[in-house]
Amino acid sequence: MRTSRTMGTRRMLGRTSRIAATLAAGALALSLTACGGDDDGGGGGDKGGQQDGGKDTAASVTLPKLDGESLEVAAVWTGAEQENFKKVLAEFEKRTGAKVTFVPAQDPIINFLGSKIAGGAPPDVAMLPQPGAIKQAVDKGWAKPLGAEATKELGENYSPGWQEIGKVGGKQYGVYYKAANKSLIWYNAQVFENAGAAEPKTWDELLTAAQTIYDSGVTPFSVGGADGWTLTDWFENVYLSQAGPEKYDQLAKHEIKWTDPSVKEALTTLAEIWGKKDYVAGGASGALQTEFPASVTQTFTGGDQPKAGMVYEGDFVQVNIGETDAEIGTDAKVFPFPSVGDTAPVVSGGDAAVVLEDSKAAQALATWLASPDAATIQAKLGGYLSPNKNVDVSAYPNDVQKKIAEALVAAGDDFRFDMSDQAPQAFGGTPGKGEWKALQDFLKNPKDVAGAQAKLEADAAAAYGS
Repeated sequence: MRTSRTMGTRRMLGRTSRIAATLAAGALALSLTACGGDDDGGGGGDKGGQQDGGKDTAASVTLPKLDGESLEVAAVWTGAEQENFKKVLAEFEKRTGAKVTFVPAQDPIINFLGSKIAGGAPPDVAMLPQPGAIKQAVDKGWAKPLGAEATKELGENYSPGWQEIGKVGGKQYGVYYKAANKSLIWYNAQVFENAGAAEPKTWDELLTAAQTIYDSGVTPFSVGGADGWTLTDWFENVYLSQAGPEKYDQLAKHEIKWTDPSVKEALTTLAEIWGKKDYVAGGASGALQTEFPASVTQTFTGGDQPKAGMVYEGDFVQVNIGETDAEIGTDAKVFPFPSVGDTAPVVSGGDAAVVLEDSKAAQALATWLASPDAATIQAKLGGYLSPNKNVDVSAYPNDVQKKIAEALVAAGDDFRFDMSDQAPQAFGGTPGKGEWKALQDFLKNPKDVAGAQAKLEADAAAAYGS
């Protein structure tokens, strides 16, 4: 998952209180228990069933006959995330007769798409991880509005808020196929047990747990600092809880400056972990060389002496835990990001399907991705969360995924979208630049709060054109 950007023109959504309460009521902090024949569909025009453990289930979406049609879909997804999405595309092929090729993209995906378009070979559909990227694609004349069928499917299956963030200028361009709850901290259960540490509900309790783990001989935190987006997510959770949703909205739109005292307070709070000697695995230099997947796997390998006891990131962490021998609910557990201020934060992200080459086949794929049928396939594979309200939560393979999905749907429009995902890409979504680089520099030197603020503001002002 990445960070995203945008929208001076787009209103930030909702309040965090209700979803935070739902998450708490859903007992995410409890011990999590891992849970665990369609018709041929060839030739399309299909409302046939999808494969579900050998059972036929009625399809909810009608797709056209697309025999002989070929499509390309570009996304930055890799590993298990890519393989699971390919299974969704395979079902589309079965139902329509079309051939779909997955095109691996690189961050920032807008630059990748620009090179493809300049070369005369754009993909038909792109999965864009930032609202700002959707706006850029529209502004450049690349993106095409969704057709009537895709728009209808979206309206039936998504809350107004999730539809709104896929709009530009009042027109629907994006289908938010994938969402993320980015307000979770995952921990090694054996490390907590050995140390006698308790799951924290507040920031102060998190610091206490960290010290307890440190005293037991294990480094408290693993940080994937080589990927700057993980650091923006850390900041956003602290800032949202501490400064509140109104300030969050203002900073997201650059209506207040990054030199604002509220930013100073959030960075100073972050430094209580990032700047604490031996609290981060490998120290700052080690964290800056640790990519996100490794930050997860090193927390859940090494028996009761892993490189770290905790790792922060979203529900998609489960995909990477799955690459270890750790079992969710037994070895790997999770708690909501602790409240820094009055309310625990809930930050969401997402990836939207956007049509670049307008055709019957591309629009059909957008319609498919807006359907509960498509989302249900990937939900069953784990490491995935859909904002589609008509996906039955029983599709999710374990209790934590079920609770997160229930909370997301129950919240409706009451969530905050990832702040950096709303910023211009040059500031909020480019490796080695803007917010990603400024926070990497801050991780390296957490004492320089003022310097970090100045750099953040200079980069933001340039990117937002203010």
